[in-house]
Amino acid sequence: MASPFRSVSRIALAAAAALGMALTAAPATAQSLIRDTEIEEILKKDSEPILRAAGINPDSVEILLIGSKELNAFAGPRVMGFNTGLILEADDPNELQGVIAHEVGHLAAGHSARRGEMSSAGMKPFLLTMGLGVLAAIAGSPEAAAGLAGSASYFGTLGALGFSREQEGRADQAGAMLLDKAELSGRGLAEFFDNFRYQEVFDEARRYAYFRSHPISSDRIESLRRKVQGQPHYDKKDSPEALAEHAIMKAKLDGFLNPGVAITKYDEKATDYPSRYARAIAYYQLKEPDRAIRLIDKLLEEQPENPYLWELKGQILFEFGRTAEAEAPQRRSVELKPDAPLLRVNLGQTLIALDDKAKINEGVLELKKALTQEEDNAVAWRILAEAYDRLGEDGLARLATAEYNYNIGDKRQARVFAMRAREMLNRGTPEWRRATDIVLVAEPTRDDLRELAREGSVGSTRR
Repeated sequence: MASPFRSVSRIALAAAAALGMALTAAPATAQSLIRDTEIEEILKKDSEPILRAAGINPDSVEILLIGSKELNAFAGPRVMGFNTGLILEADDPNELQGVIAHEVGHLAAGHSARRGEMSSAGMKPFLLTMGLGVLAAIAGSPEAAAGLAGSASYFGTLGALGFSREQEGRADQAGAMLLDKAELSGRGLAEFFDNFRYQEVFDEARRYAYFRSHPISSDRIESLRRKVQGQPHYDKKDSPEALAEHAIMKAKLDGFLNPGVAITKYDEKATDYPSRYARAIAYYQLKEPDRAIRLIDKLLEEQPENPYLWELKGQILFEFGRTAEAEAPQRRSVELKPDAPLLRVNLGQTLIALDDKAKINEGVLELKKALTQEEDNAVAWRILAEAYDRLGEDGLARLATAEYNYNIGDKRQARVFAMRAREMLNRGTPEWRRATDIVLVAEPTRDDLRELAREGSVGSTRR
């Protein structure tokens, strides 16, 4: 099972600083960060028009998917997070975009988190695995968890954002204006909050966290409804493509998060793609890989160019010990989507697990390509360290281990392994210089600094 790390990663700190948040370490809960290329891309597509309307470059905003039943979302200039519970409760793309617009509306209105609440809420950084397969590990399946790969130097869950009713009303109005500017309907914004009007009568402890930090009232909902009904795009409908992607996203989450429920919810006789996709994933999670692969193969007959079906097939084969069979579908997923680093990490891990020197070298190249796109992908660094170790490249193995520890926030271990790497790498090479850089930014001891000073790597340590 993947274990939480108590230190906050550099990425988390940078993004939190951008949001003006105070962070503290916190123990593990039922919440964790999930990486999944397909869902991240759908969320990015939903967010893009609203971010552009707010004058924010969508390419500068990182999408975070948080595994939690709680309804919650947050937005900042450089990061936007969505709880899986929120996505599953959103009936259609327009409702989800309404929540996005509301959160971005807080930014547009200049609101900030309540410092006291954020200090106590904290953040929970996690060692993560590739794709939604991480949920198998969380559920207590170490044999499945052992074969997973993914990214790690990101957030756990942000604590509650605390806003007043007045600020909520202003964010509603700002969100409605952003939706209008983006030529989207404000219907979903009003309907989402109206669907949870009953939360108003619950005591604090029984409310969803989102509605504890974002208080609602009947007056506020009616004011918002009047606002959006008067806008020119109110009757605009979601496109068939957007509706299909939303259904796929929810089906995928159901299959991974609620496999037992998904088997019943998505009828066995259903012929639509989301239902069959959800059942295939659910069978995989319920440890019925053959049934899952039979369903996936039928879907691939219809959609042979779908990289996510090939990814899923390869992931299932790998996790159930059929490593040689996993190579071909994972190669196909990368061929179809070469710009997705997580798919390359999957392929790289499989090639390295084949324990053939030529395959290991190829796996190293795949991981390096992934790291050019996500240089803070900690699990890619961990797998790379394993590959270098098998190849007898001790210095590079220790450098990769230093990178891994640095990106999960363990500066002490990062410094230790970087110092060991420097002893084994040729002085002056890019790798040796990188190891030196890690030592310098990972809270070096006085002895470390003296050693670096003696060799001329840093200036005098006198104070």
